[in-house]
Amino acid sequence: MNYAIIGFGKIGQALAAAFARSGIEVAVATTRDPASFASAAAAIGPGIIPKKLAEAVKADIVFLAVGFASHRDVAKALPTWKGKTIVDVTNAYGVPPEELGGQPSSRAVAQAFTGGRLVKGFNHLGASVLGQNPAVQGGRRVVFLASDDDGAAAEIGALAENLGFSPIKLGGLSEGGLLVQGRGNSWGHLIFKDLVKFD
Repeated sequence: MNYAIIGFGKIGQALAAAFARSGIEVAVATTRDPASFASAAAAIGPGIIPKKLAEAVKADIVFLAVGFASHRDVAKALPTWKGKTIVDVTNAYGVPPEELGGQPSSRAVAQAFTGGRLVKGFNHLGASVLGQNPAVQGGRRVVFLASDDDGAAAEIGALAENLGFSPIKLGGLSEGGLLVQGRGNSWGHLIFKDLVKFD
């Protein structure tokens, strides 16, 4: 299984830090030349590998950590996303609901990634919190996951645990997904909630 993070702003770098802490190699890419962010990747850890977008999207699991408006551009990098799992880390705050066709933002994203399995996740925490060690006073920081594909949700849940988080599945994109989305001028009820689960 191999991984990629598309987008290397604050959220992308916070995700990369989680992979580095766990010793899991991950490709990172933007629309820019990899050399332009190679030093930032190296500063996070040796397993953070800068790649061109066309190379990075070949990964089995792709974290979409770009601005919401850029998701379609990333989707065009492949003719089909069949066999791949996309983790939607975007937030559509400021995007009018009518622009989303009245549907959850993650469902709009899913439609762009033809054939792929989409999981909404890792998007409810700010970058400064997401980038911290998820081990907190004997507990683990919670990440919420929503998907219409139970297999994909289980796959990302297992990865979240490997990264040190405690995943909580919220159900489908139109149910639980609404709790962790921003759109228009409102945030879902679980956005920015920093929770820790104790086993």
